[in-house]
Amino acid sequence: MSEAYEGGCLCGAVRYKAEGEPLFQMNCHCHDCQKWGGAGYAPVMAFKQAQVAYSDGIAFYESDGGSGSPIQRGFCPTCGSSVALRVGRDFAFSVVTASSLDDPARFTPAHDIFTAHAHPWDHMDPELGKHEGFLKS
Repeated sequence: MSEAYEGGCLCGAVRYKAEGEPLFQMNCHCHDCQKWGGAGYAPVMAFKQAQVAYSDGIAFYESDGGSGSPIQRGFCPTCGSSVALRVGRDFAFSVVTASSLDDPARFTPAHDIFTAHAHPWDHMDPELGKHEGFLKS
């Protein structure tokens, strides 16, 4: 069994623990993730919702995602740090931001998604898979 992925917000009020290996690791260039993360893309890793436990105190903001389905973006109401997303049918998947990991070096992206929304100044790693929209399995 692999070591758990743990992380949290800037002030430490919100913590999470993800057991097992991530389903995927990628950089999302969609407009919503750009605004949510305050950068050209959001580096994220996804787990099944049952693999992730959050501490009390995390707040979620719900909006429509790029697929048209609802998405919930988790943040710390104290310091404002972006920490997580809940996506998929009945929010079956939990996605954490690579920057919120206690050890961000464990993040190893394999794909860039929503590249059609990438900014000209956003220089993507040419070794990663590229997808104009969402990652197709």
